[in-house]
Amino acid sequence: MAQPTELKGRDLIAYRTARFFNDGDVVNLGIGMPTKCLDYLPEGIDVWVDTENGAIGLAGPPKAGEPVDKDVCDAAGNPSTLRVGACCFDSFTSFGYIRGGHVDISVLGAYEVDQEGNLANWMVPGKTAAGMGGAMDLVAGAKKVIVMTEHCDKQGNPKILKKCKLPLTAAGEVDIIVTELCVLERTEEGLVLKELAPGVTVEEVLSKTDAELIIPEEIGSMI
Repeated sequence: MAQPTELKGRDLIAYRTARFFNDGDVVNLGIGMPTKCLDYLPEGIDVWVDTENGAIGLAGPPKAGEPVDKDVCDAAGNPSTLRVGACCFDSFTSFGYIRGGHVDISVLGAYEVDQEGNLANWMVPGKTAAGMGGAMDLVAGAKKVIVMTEHCDKQGNPKILKKCKLPLTAAGEVDIIVTELCVLERTEEGLVLKELAPGVTVEEVLSKTDAELIIPEEIGSMI
């Protein structure tokens, strides 16, 4: 595995996000980039991965040569395995504990996120979408919500805005934003620049961010 100082892009985002996890946390990892967090769990940190389709204790995809159980999958429908102690249950029970506040951390991607903690991650104009799905419950019910996202979209437009323009998944629920450039934390005063990636300046972050940021005197490092 690459050394932390060598990590860039999505790998750096996953590495830093995994360091928000505490030993024993129940963590929901959203479709796509969030699943990479399992590759970068800190030593001594053991988390219970939840999937809203009815399991706690996912252990990642089967390794080469391991049998594939078609009945065990993550929220995206990809084959997964279960760790010792895992449990499976129906959707009613799954959303009962999610809505009951029993998920410690929910990690999701985003099309847009704004300085008020609003999240838009389910619909792109012109594309058909069935709806926001379980993400709505996971963002509203989790004790902490972390958004993992590249700082700008493929056209170079900021994804961290003053106000989301797309339909919302949830309002005022995002706590932390982790990008390849920085870590941002939402506070009562506003969105605070907490950490920078190696080689990244405050000026670069500001130039690629639409949201208003609070810049403290001391800024930490993502690594």
